[in-house]
Amino acid sequence: MTTRFPVAVDDPLRNAGWEPGRWDIRQAEQWADTLRAHVSPGGHRHAVFPAAVEVWAEFGSLHIAPTGPGRHLAPAHVHIDPLTGLHAARTFNDLGRALGTQICPIGTEGEYGGSDALLVIDAQRRVYSLDPTGDWYVGADFDSALSALLMGLVPAKLSAGAPPPARTAPDDTAAHATGTAPQATGTTPHATDGAPHPTDTTAHAHAPEPGSGSGSGSGSGDEADTATDDTWATGDDTRAPGSARDFPEGLTPARTE
Repeated sequence: MTTRFPVAVDDPLRNAGWEPGRWDIRQAEQWADTLRAHVSPGGHRHAVFPAAVEVWAEFGSLHIAPTGPGRHLAPAHVHIDPLTGLHAARTFNDLGRALGTQICPIGTEGEYGGSDALLVIDAQRRVYSLDPTGDWYVGADFDSALSALLMGLVPAKLSAGAPPPARTAPDDTAAHATGTAPQATGTTPHATDGAPHPTDTTAHAHAPEPGSGSGSGSGSGDEADTATDDTWATGDDTRAPGSARDFPEGLTPARTE
C-alpha cells in the first residue's frame, strides 16, 4: 500500500486500476471541453477549475468498489466521470452560489455499484454528495472524501438554518465529513418545469429528464429561474446505517437543467 491511503482505500483503488503517478490529462481536457461547451436550456454553464481537473486526470474513469465493511454506513462504490453531471448545471450553479464558491461534477457514488448520488467538488477542493435526501459534505479534499465513502464514515448534511454547535464523529474515528462543512449563504432553488422551490431544502429529488440517464445521455428538460432566501448550514441529520442509502425501488437522483 501507499502511505497516502489506508489499506481500506488503497486496495480498492489498485483493484480499479489506479497506481501512484496515474495521470491522464488528455481525457481530463476532453471532459473539460465538453462541460465548458454545454449550456442548459436556462443558460446555465459548468464551472471548470484546477481542483476538478486534477481529480479527473488521476482517477478518471475508475470504478472503485469497496473491499470491506463500512465503519458506520454501508461503504459506497465510486465512479469518476464528470459527464454523469452534465445535465445538472443549474443545480451546481445554485449550490455554488449558496456556498459562495464554484461547483464542478466529478462522478457518482452509491451502494452495490449504483449511482445513487452525484459527487461534486468546489474550487476550495471540498467534496459534496448530492442525492434525493439532500446535499452532503463529504470531505475537505478528494482523498479524505474517497476514504470516507469507501470506509462508510458519517457525512454532514447541508440544511437550511443556523449552523449547529461543532459536532464530533462517532466513537473516536474521523467523521465522513472531514474538516468543517462550509455554511451556505445564498439560495439553492432546484425546482424544474416552473415549480417553485420548497422551503424545506433538505430533500429535492426531481422527476427524471427524458433520455438523460447518466453519463453524457441526451435530453433537455426545461427549468425555472425561481429562488428563495434560504440560508444553509451543516445540519444535525446524518445518514443512519441502513436507512439513508436505502432508496425506494426505482428512485435515483435526477437533478435536471
